[in-house]
Amino acid sequence: MKISEVKIKLVEGQTDKLLAFASVTFDNEFVVRDLKVIHGNQGYFVAMPSRKLTDHCPRCRTKNHLRANYCNECGTKLPERRIPQDERGRARLHADIAHPINSRAREYIQKAVVDAYLAELEKAKQPDYRPDASGEVDAGPA
Repeated sequence: MKISEVKIKLVEGQTDKLLAFASVTFDNEFVVRDLKVIHGNQGYFVAMPSRKLTDHCPRCRTKNHLRANYCNECGTKLPERRIPQDERGRARLHADIAHPINSRAREYIQKAVVDAYLAELEKAKQPDYRPDASGEVDAGPA
C-alpha cells in the first residue's frame, strides 16, 4: 500500500510535546485518523491512534478508566493495583487502535507524516495561512 495523502492539523499553543494531529490515506481508499506528531527526546515521533483502557467496577460492572479512583456510576472505591504493566514495568493506560506491523511500515508512515508536518509548519509562517476551518483533519477524496 502507498500513502496517497497526509493531512496535518497543527496544535495551537505548542506548550506540550503534542505538535499536531494527522490523517493518512492509503491508496485513496483507506484512512487512518488521529495520529499524533510528538516532539520526543530523540526528535519527532508519530504516535498511532489509541483508546484509553478501562476495567469494570466490581460492584455495578460499569466501565471506568484505569486511573479512576471511584466508579463513575455507583461511587464505589476501585482497587488501587489494577493497572496492567508493559514489559518494561510501565503502566499501560492506552491501547493502539491501528498500528504498523513491522518497522519498515512504521518508518514509511512516520517519514510521510513528519515531512507533511514540517511542510505545514512552513505554510503556517506565511501571512495568508489559514488552517483547516473544520477543526478536523480532512481525509481527502475517498
